[in-house]
Amino acid sequence: MVEDIKEEKEITASDLVAQFGQYDPKLDLSGYQHPALDLLKDYGGGKITINQQELEANKNRIVDTLRNYSIEIESIKATIGPTVTLYEIIPKPGVRISKIKNLEDDIALSLAALGIRIIAPMPGKGTIGIEVPNSSPEMVSMRSVLATEKFQKTDMDLPIALGKTISNEVYIADLAKMPHLLVAGATGQGKSVGINAILTSLLYKKHPAELKFVLVDPKKVELSLFKKVERHFLAKLPDDGDAIITDTKKVINTLNSLCIEMDQRYDLLKNAQVRNLKEYNAKFINRRLNPEEGHRFLPYIVLIVDEFADLMMTAGKEVETPIARLAQLARAVGIHLVIATQRPSVNIITGTIKANFPARLAFRVLSKVDSRTILDTGGADQLIGRGDMLLATGSDLIRIQCAFVDTPEVEQISDYIGAQRGYPSAFMLPEYVDENGDGSGSVDFDPKDRDQLFEEAARLIVMHQQGSTSLIQRKLKLGYNRAGRIIDQLEAAGIVGPFEGSKAREVLYPDEYSLEQFLETLRKDN
Repeated sequence: MVEDIKEEKEITASDLVAQFGQYDPKLDLSGYQHPALDLLKDYGGGKITINQQELEANKNRIVDTLRNYSIEIESIKATIGPTVTLYEIIPKPGVRISKIKNLEDDIALSLAALGIRIIAPMPGKGTIGIEVPNSSPEMVSMRSVLATEKFQKTDMDLPIALGKTISNEVYIADLAKMPHLLVAGATGQGKSVGINAILTSLLYKKHPAELKFVLVDPKKVELSLFKKVERHFLAKLPDDGDAIITDTKKVINTLNSLCIEMDQRYDLLKNAQVRNLKEYNAKFINRRLNPEEGHRFLPYIVLIVDEFADLMMTAGKEVETPIARLAQLARAVGIHLVIATQRPSVNIITGTIKANFPARLAFRVLSKVDSRTILDTGGADQLIGRGDMLLATGSDLIRIQCAFVDTPEVEQISDYIGAQRGYPSAFMLPEYVDENGDGSGSVDFDPKDRDQLFEEAARLIVMHQQGSTSLIQRKLKLGYNRAGRIIDQLEAAGIVGPFEGSKAREVLYPDEYSLEQFLETLRKDN
């Protein structure tokens, strides 16, 4: 019998697809055009000029320095990158790797170069790597990276073009697989350019129906250029004037609102019997989910926080708790976090946050301690600045020259998107009422200080004859704290019984008629 019903559902969905075609989430903005590459500048054409004399001189100096310490090598080869050249050496048998590793400062002295890094051994190669900065570094333009076939033909869900590696290959990462990214670096080392590179890559690749950004900018000036794409790509709280959040109080409310959005998405996934956002949207597009049951097409949501240290200093746990919760749970429902800070100290990047951000991007930092805080190893203190960065993804550490995108280019991209027809408003996140806002925290029932949704919740509880917080949360789309306070108020008013562990509370009113009479007396008393 169950199989027959299932088959009927399948047939109905197939019939709908045959009659109307698949659901098209892009239909509302079917005329939307992605930004053109012409809006970006080409700095230096992306070609690397090889200074053969410099290469040979560096090779000889490295060999001589090692020989001074009685270290003989079998071979040395160079791989030239935009800002750094990698010299790979194979030492003769019997040479201890640690001996070479300890000569970092001596090699830097002999080459008269800053930012030398020794990788001993090179992962999966059987060689020892010595990274030496080029005397005339090349700038990597965003245009040269986005124009590559690798980026144009990628099938990643959220491709971010970070720049070029030391072997001069374009490096593209999938934010959906990361699934969250922690960015750190001292002031002026390229963090904001890195954030712009992430935003630009996604704006070039995704349609407004597929992606929304929640932008948090305590500095108030870094992300303001993206205000023009509000009706296309930004998400915000209802009744919130500005989509780019700069006020700490609003940040807390927005993060909690994202937690509610996450919980609602998990409910939708559970009802659709799927495990992640991709499967859910595929089912929805094939008309196998009914919008009348609350199902909708779910865009990816990317939260970008430009200066996390400021939030942690002003709000602390109030910010850390929702961020840790989102980082732990939100990847399956398509919510991803990019968090940047210029102070990678342990009181800013706490253990809880660090544990949930496996992908970390480090620009130059001022000390080895900061490097260890962000990457769990040294190295970021030896970078040369100006967009030189290390990306840690699990056990790998990749050195990349960040793709440069300048402010006028970002402005042109925002203008281009903003000039096109957008949605009537920004994407609305669920309403979140702050714990200290509406509602009371006391168990004594005060009719004057009850939640705005008290009566609606009471009717809901009596109609279902089930006194549970999760029912109020789900049906009224509230956060856990507010729903819990309403249940406490219902208990104090005598509508539900006391807490009974894992069981639902007893409902003390048998029907809606008797409840309405009680509510009427409450109104009169009030």
